[in-house]
Amino acid sequence: MVPKRQIIQKTKKAPATRASKHDHELRNIEGKTLLVTGGAGFIGSHYIRYVLKRYENVRIVNLDKLTYAGNLDNLKDIESNPRYEFVRGDIRDKDCVAPLFERVQGVVHFAAETHVDRSIMDAGEFVLTDVFGTFVLLEALRRTPTVEFFIQVSTDEVYGSRDKGFFREDDALNPSSPYSASKAGADRLAYAYFVTYGLPIIIVRPSNNYGPFQYPEKFIPLFVTNAMEGKSLPLYGKGTNVRDWLHVGDNCRAVDLVIKRGAIGEAYNIGANNEVKNIDVAKRIVKALGKSRDLIRLVPDRLGHDRRYALDCRKLRALGWKPEVEFETGLAATARWYVENEGWWRRTKERSAEFKSFYDAYYKDRK
Repeated sequence: MVPKRQIIQKTKKAPATRASKHDHELRNIEGKTLLVTGGAGFIGSHYIRYVLKRYENVRIVNLDKLTYAGNLDNLKDIESNPRYEFVRGDIRDKDCVAPLFERVQGVVHFAAETHVDRSIMDAGEFVLTDVFGTFVLLEALRRTPTVEFFIQVSTDEVYGSRDKGFFREDDALNPSSPYSASKAGADRLAYAYFVTYGLPIIIVRPSNNYGPFQYPEKFIPLFVTNAMEGKSLPLYGKGTNVRDWLHVGDNCRAVDLVIKRGAIGEAYNIGANNEVKNIDVAKRIVKALGKSRDLIRLVPDRLGHDRRYALDCRKLRALGWKPEVEFETGLAATARWYVENEGWWRRTKERSAEFKSFYDAYYKDRK
């Protein structure tokens, strides 16, 4: 019997079409224009800032719908940069997307619905944005031969949970939540467009990102800001679920390297090997803020909660990447950022009807 991994590898063959044309050992993005989808969100805004700082002649077009998690305040420091342009629009709108593809030479696709908890309550928007929205982008790519690469930003959650060992890029995808299933659908749809049409697709699968500017309903910013307010920190189950925490700056460096050196048609895991139990993250947060552990409150677990995510990142490291931010240092710096930028997160937590309605609805039975 042939092992599953060998079967998967045999099906991965690059068509002798457009993809091979751009499969250079080293791509130079200087002097080019990139379309970044979801650039007003957490990771997208960091990536835009990273590119504009690192490169002197790269232009960025930021396409963002500005849903509840999109915030132009994330980019206030570069909004007047002549190499930056914001376009408000929906990736599901082909009439909006198509003209933008004609103006760019590369696409980095961050835009997505990303919160697992929200997907459990209502999966519809996740399917429409993460799957259908990606389809619209891929169709635009198919019709625009001047675009040299398309980075599909996936997630480690597409693999599902693993008690031991590490997921490799050619392991089967086994998503558990509606969110991870929608991302797996987009991941495989992008790969199908590489195989079928020879499009210049590269897939990245990052682990859990953390850092400044993250929407405050996510785990780390929620716990930091709740602790600052003296509110309880609602920790699922016994808090023993394990995540590999990746600083958003390290993730941006990885995406940049994959653009330059990654092979078309391949997937790359991005993880920092910072495996930490959720309860230990909570303890580190209250310690960094000088708060009591009594704020940590165990609540009923969420549905379909994955036990552990862990990535084998040798493929990416072979390109020359390694994480630079140690988790304890990065977490303390992140907590400090929320302390020093209280106005940023209070505008969301105290004035956003979207945040309040979700928080009240989701945690009402966990109080």
